[in-house]
Amino acid sequence: MSRWKSFPRPLSGDWLVLGISMAVVVVLFATLWRPEHAAKLQIRDRSGIFATFSLAQDRSIEVPGPLGVSHITIHQGQVRFTQSPCHNQYCVHQGWLSHAGQVAVCLPNQISLELLGGEKNYDSLNY
Repeated sequence: MSRWKSFPRPLSGDWLVLGISMAVVVVLFATLWRPEHAAKLQIRDRSGIFATFSLAQDRSIEVPGPLGVSHITIHQGQVRFTQSPCHNQYCVHQGWLSHAGQVAVCLPNQISLELLGGEKNYDSLNY
């Protein structure tokens, strides 16, 4: 005798509750999970905060580190590592960052980029 036969079939009210619940989840996801566009870039090196820049103006930045100079580009409200002296180039491959709270890190050269906005979005790492 199968244990699944002991469960009753879902009724129309069960399907209604399930449908409404799914619709509420979709609406909440669409309204609350909007990443905020960043306004500033904060660059950190091994000694602390290296500099803070506005994303409103395009520029190229050179940041010295233990391995050499990392090149960072700000263009049209986005930022990225364009060149770095590290071996694997993971920081360069992260690409363009544009939303508040996004981070790119070059661990071998001890340089990090963090985009700042009005409020930081919280996730499980900084809860």
